[in-house]
Amino acid sequence: MDAAAAREALEWRTTVPEGASSVLVERHEGGLAARGREWLLACVAAAWGGVGGFAREVWRIGEDDPRKVVHGLKVGLSLALISVFCYPRPLYDFLGGAAMWSIMTVVFEDTVGGSVYKSFNKAVATASGVVLALGVHWVACKSGVLEPYILTGSLFLLGAAANFSRSLPAVNARFDYGVTNLVLTYSLLAMSGYHVDHLASLVQERVSTMAIGILMCLAVSVLISPVWAGQELHLLTTRNMDKLATSLEACVDDYFVAEEWCTTKKSSDSDGYKCVLNSKASEDKQASMARWEPPHGRFGFLHPYGHYRHVGAAMRACAYCVEALAAATCTRQAPEERRLLRGACTRVGARCARVLREASRSVSDMAAFGRELDMAVADMNTAAHELQGELRSMLPSVNLRAAEASRTMDTMPAVFTVASLMVEIAARVEAVVDAIEMMAILTNFKQVDDDNDGDGCQQKVHPLNEPDDNDGCQKKARPLNEPGDDDGCQQKAPRPC
Repeated sequence: MDAAAAREALEWRTTVPEGASSVLVERHEGGLAARGREWLLACVAAAWGGVGGFAREVWRIGEDDPRKVVHGLKVGLSLALISVFCYPRPLYDFLGGAAMWSIMTVVFEDTVGGSVYKSFNKAVATASGVVLALGVHWVACKSGVLEPYILTGSLFLLGAAANFSRSLPAVNARFDYGVTNLVLTYSLLAMSGYHVDHLASLVQERVSTMAIGILMCLAVSVLISPVWAGQELHLLTTRNMDKLATSLEACVDDYFVAEEWCTTKKSSDSDGYKCVLNSKASEDKQASMARWEPPHGRFGFLHPYGHYRHVGAAMRACAYCVEALAAATCTRQAPEERRLLRGACTRVGARCARVLREASRSVSDMAAFGRELDMAVADMNTAAHELQGELRSMLPSVNLRAAEASRTMDTMPAVFTVASLMVEIAARVEAVVDAIEMMAILTNFKQVDDDNDGDGCQQKVHPLNEPDDNDGCQKKARPLNEPGDDDGCQQKAPRPC
């Protein structure tokens, strides 16, 4: 008993880095079963945590864009409606054993234009495959023992030609989905026709299932909470203009408040130009899908969706300059040097942002340019001319001492860079306005009732670097610091009322 009591009283001690001692107590119970139970509980806790994280992620995505949830419900509704054709006996007898294949013909995209585009490709491809299959089957039947060789050779040629055609840019961009369905339909009918005496019944089943799937998907896509690609493209254009305006103002503010070294505390709005630069793929896709949509809302038949690409290209050209301005914020420059031309550059940035917001409002309302936008463009050009004048006044003159001229020229590169970027941004913003004006003419934007001048028309605001003439005409554009002619005045056509 004394030995047993001594063993129970025995304990191990260890010294931790802080100098204190800790008692290590030996665990006699549990063993392998306890460790297994702990491992199982840990696995259950990890699985429960994973499920909880997945549920939170799903909830976040659905909360950010509820249309994704609606799209999933619409796809489920289409499948449920198509499956009804498999249950009634008359419909099942009409479609034959291929009734269940109608579920595989579901063609559903997130926009109406995408659904119409894929449905059209599927219909044309199915019809072409049926015609080719019937023609080749008739030729093969007349050839006697050569029938399997003709069918196999036709499959080889069609598959090779179809796969090669998908590498062509024009075919891949428009008919890639249709080419795949053409090969699928032809292969199904050609191979099945070899063992089926009545190929016409097989063709009827294929066409019937395809028609049921297409009509049901189009009905659900158009009638239940439709998402129009044209409207999405229109909203994307207006949002990009607003983001570009906000980013331009933020980048100008960040530059003039930055210290000598690169500041890490940039405005959260200064990255808006990246959305404009990364939106080309989305614009191209939505413009392509919008052409397939029927007239809806403010978007009539033959709406110039393709011109939205020109507006987007003009905005991206402006966004590249804003990106260069954002990069100039991280250049090493003394704070007093950054204050040079601060007022003029800030005015140009603010007025460029105002022009972009007015243009965005005009596109959003589908209204022709009014006096507010014309005055905003005029103020932007005036601010750009003032910036050029101040920039010229900073050039060292012959009366300056050599030391002062040298010190002034040392600060010129950075000052010239920022000022030149602001002048170029103003010119490219005006190019965005010109692209929107052309789109307004093609789309017939509604006219705005403004209090115009006595002649009832508004004159076009002079382009950048073109001074106004006393006679109301405009001179030919000339580069910066290049003298122009006093004569040779060129009359500009007034902007339509």
